[in-house]
Amino acid sequence: MAKLKNVGVREFRDHATTYLSGSDPVAVSKHGHVIGFYIPVEADREQATRALQQLGRSVEEILAQTGMTEDELSGFFDLRRALPG
Repeated sequence: MAKLKNVGVREFRDHATTYLSGSDPVAVSKHGHVIGFYIPVEADREQATRALQQLGRSVEEILAQTGMTEDELSGFFDLRRALPG
């Protein structure tokens, strides 16, 4: 799997078909903060397992680079809360 690419939410929206048909994972950001990930997987269990492992590594990298806690990062995925910014 390729290195995680970071794109803005508008870029992801405007070129969604390209990203969704690609094989590279994408971190989607809004105002400089990651708000979600797209990790393509096939129906292959081994590939899905590798994708989840990549997600774990990506999350660890984000935590290390930002100094955020797991709770702070997971707060970005709480759809009941307004996004910062």
